[in-house]
Amino acid sequence: VFMTMQRKIVAVTGASGYIGAKLLEHLEEMPGRGRLVIFDQRPMAAPIHNVASFHPDLSLPADPRDATGLIGEDLARHRVDTLVHLAFAHRRDGVDCSERNRRMLENVLISARHARVGHLIYLSSHTVYGARAGNPLPIGEDAPLRETPGFHFANDHYWAESRLQEFARENPEVKLVIFRSCPVLGSLAGMPMVREFYFPGMMGVSGYDPLLQFVYDDDLARVLCQAIVEERTGVFNVAGDGVVRLRELAAALEIRQFSLPAPLAYILNRMGAGGQYTGDHQLARWPVMVSTGRLRRVTGYRFRHTGLDAVAAFARSVWDYDYPIGGDLFGERRNY
Repeated sequence: VFMTMQRKIVAVTGASGYIGAKLLEHLEEMPGRGRLVIFDQRPMAAPIHNVASFHPDLSLPADPRDATGLIGEDLARHRVDTLVHLAFAHRRDGVDCSERNRRMLENVLISARHARVGHLIYLSSHTVYGARAGNPLPIGEDAPLRETPGFHFANDHYWAESRLQEFARENPEVKLVIFRSCPVLGSLAGMPMVREFYFPGMMGVSGYDPLLQFVYDDDLARVLCQAIVEERTGVFNVAGDGVVRLRELAAALEIRQFSLPAPLAYILNRMGAGGQYTGDHQLARWPVMVSTGRLRRVTGYRFRHTGLDAVAAFARSVWDYDYPIGGDLFGERRNY
């Protein structure tokens, strides 16, 4: 798909993360774009031309008396048209990052309102539908959202979507788009995410081989670029074509688990994780399968890669970087 930016000024939070860097890579190649304005405490992964870079700590508490916001002046000075909010703190070593994520989003919304940013894009997750046995297969965007006890990643996105919808009602002139993406895989995506979602312990479930969805990182970047160019609004599920069996994923990544009957496997995994991954166990038990019909119908986007392509690319990158994944579910590697 050939897209032209027409001098649009785009700002990105979390620009040095995995998805942010991939988005910048695609924006860099688009003809006609204006300046990029990026916000991240860490430096960019690769040099970008015609960029203004800032390094605020967006997780600082927002001052309710300050209508400018932490980055409002920067957004206004560069006349930003579209703001893509990708900054997201992930739970590490049992530390809850929910408050940090709420502060970051609040600072972004205050700043966007001050700078009169007309288009706001948020990358959410398919996990906001909640891991439930009764979920439709596949599940569409009009299904109710549900919190998942103990699953901070899902609940942070659940809260963010609620806050964004409230912001949209208060500021109807702002065009809001939310993408509920399944796990993103590709050249440098994250083992911690895959592990926590689908392999929360050393014990697998006998005879259990659910269907999973993934999206290739380049496809997600193109979806975001198209939304920026067309000033898309609405809520859209994102997932690559096709499905991947859990055992296919485990085989590609050489993850080995002992198989036990479901009740015993869940109990032992919870004990082994100290109760840390209760919500994740439910997602592994009841994966959320999303429908992408609305995305295809409204945007016309056609995915270039299947979910299995995404898994294969990630598996290749694991071995290229000599990451000790085989048999070790608990190694760390930053994925955002």
